[in-house]
Amino acid sequence: MAGKREKPEEIVSKLRQVEVLQGQGMTIAEAVRQIGITQQTYYRWRKLGADVDNYGHES
Repeated sequence: MAGKREKPEEIVSKLRQVEVLQGQGMTIAEAVRQIGITQQTYYRWRKLGADVDNYGHES
């Protein structure tokens, strides 16, 4: 069974949400749980971050 695929803009939004929650003193584990993703997904998205961060922007 395939999981849900997030759109690039949703990924960027969720990565930023995790950063904000970390800034408020949460651990990564707590932050990713709150936004509804796994730590594995979070780190995979961060690894792909260069591609996602440039989504919708001209080089």
